[in-house]
Amino acid sequence: MIINLFKKITNIPRCSGMHQPFINFMVDFAKAHNYQCKIDEAKNILCYKKDLAPQICLQSHYDMVCLENGKIPTIIEKDGYLSALDSTLGADNGIGCAYMLALMSEGENCEFLFTSDEEIGLIGANNLQLPLVSKYMLNLDSEEEKRICIGCAGGVDIFGTFTNTKIVQNDKNKTLYKISIDNLQGGHSGVDIDKDIPNAIKLIAKTIQECDGDLLDINGGERINSIPKQCNAIIATNSEPKISHANMKIEKIDTKSEYYTKFNSSVIEFLALFQNGVREFDNQLHIPKTSINLSIIETTVDGLKISLSARSMDNDELNKIKVFTQQELKSFKFEVSTNGKYPAWKPEINNFSDTVLNIYRKYTSDASFEAVHAGLECAIFKEKNPQILITSIGPNITFPHGHREKCEIASAYRVYQVLQEIVQTINK
Repeated sequence: MIINLFKKITNIPRCSGMHQPFINFMVDFAKAHNYQCKIDEAKNILCYKKDLAPQICLQSHYDMVCLENGKIPTIIEKDGYLSALDSTLGADNGIGCAYMLALMSEGENCEFLFTSDEEIGLIGANNLQLPLVSKYMLNLDSEEEKRICIGCAGGVDIFGTFTNTKIVQNDKNKTLYKISIDNLQGGHSGVDIDKDIPNAIKLIAKTIQECDGDLLDINGGERINSIPKQCNAIIATNSEPKISHANMKIEKIDTKSEYYTKFNSSVIEFLALFQNGVREFDNQLHIPKTSINLSIIETTVDGLKISLSARSMDNDELNKIKVFTQQELKSFKFEVSTNGKYPAWKPEINNFSDTVLNIYRKYTSDASFEAVHAGLECAIFKEKNPQILITSIGPNITFPHGHREKCEIASAYRVYQVLQEIVQTINK
């Protein structure tokens, strides 16, 4: 049932910012299974049984990262895994949604909260206007079976705008080149940030700096929460650029230009020097403590814009890296703004997390608690309601946010068994 339900909702457009198709589906699904359905202004969806007092809220976000906006994934089922053809799969967090639909079809008395736009800044959770009455919340957005999440990183998005350009005469007869790189590994800018995945923007910047190129145009990256797997730039230089990665391509542009508009060299200096990746590691939790990812760069009508995603397991450290990065950008003549800030969720063991662990260990003896270097909506809900007890579980999902995303089918079913018993235990 789980995989069939997942395939069903995969046919519904769920890219971040797309709401109505899934809302229409949920309204009909809730009605067919005798649930009330409410939608707030942020396009969050809450389903529940009328006149019953639920003890537990199950929560998943319904949006997915789309590398091509509006693309419906073509699901591939092979060797015990689900993947998608040249696309993200959307198991993050479509499998969690499928779990909730399955429990609704079984008539369980829970609050079922489907949140919007998690992938672009936890927008739905931050703007939730639907009243929750449950004592417990089980988030279904974790991506490693047997690991019960009880804490997560906070994050903030940082933006730099650069407008320092000038028209120069090509009196040194510089040659124009297009430098491009594509099909890198990509990955999640939180949970994959310590895996030495190459950053396409950084590679392009390094190549431009090494040939002392004038930057005319640059665009790269896919999403604010993804490690960029593609970038391209146009430069003018007297030194032929050198390939620095097997996926890099350098093309000479035959057009001769008497004049061209270039960005001040401080842009490339910043990009080349910027310390991308893990800034501090937590040896106790065995995960990055603080990190930052150079996610997107784009040439605009007025200049260029870069987007960075900073994360930390500690709210004070998150503020420090935010302030430091703002100052660093300003020193290179960028105008700076921030958005999408969300808090860290401090790891907490309580009677609910113990219940989840004890049930999990009936199915697998090595289940354990963990914290993750990624943003979970749990942090928002905990900040809004400190009394609610929250944990997070999920099946094995690898390489979310990239075209290599996979979900283990057997794992999805095993976790559903655990979920069923958790709900039945709480509802006794």
